[in-house]
Amino acid sequence: MQRRAFLNEIGLTVAAACTCGLAACSKSSGSNGVTPPNNVSFTLDLNSVLLSEGDFLVKNGVIVARINSSNASSSFTAVSAACTHEGTIINYNNAQGIFICPLHGSRFSQTGTVLLGPAMSNLRQYNVAVSGTDLTVTG
Repeated sequence: MQRRAFLNEIGLTVAAACTCGLAACSKSSGSNGVTPPNNVSFTLDLNSVLLSEGDFLVKNGVIVARINSSNASSSFTAVSAACTHEGTIINYNNAQGIFICPLHGSRFSQTGTVLLGPAMSNLRQYNVAVSGTDLTVTG
């Protein structure tokens, strides 16, 4: 192969690789195609889960966290569990009172509002109701 043909071939290969790489990194929206669950409806027994402030669990694509020690509805929050940046399951950080994505560090308030990117879209918040020791999440 002659030098000119070789350089042309290498140049096209590098250009194609760069184009594909940039396309993979681009986002048409801040959600990266992450769709929060719809028609959510489940009940948790507060005698067996979320016993202490800061406890959290993921069920049906929703993360539920106890943010206060009482059994009032306002002591719990429920948001979509998948980070809106790339879909990684988030965690609840009780010391800071926020949700944090372990992959790229996006931070969300207890209501799911983006506090720090790279995520650009809020998490979906779900309704929480407490009746006796039953916590129901809907939305």
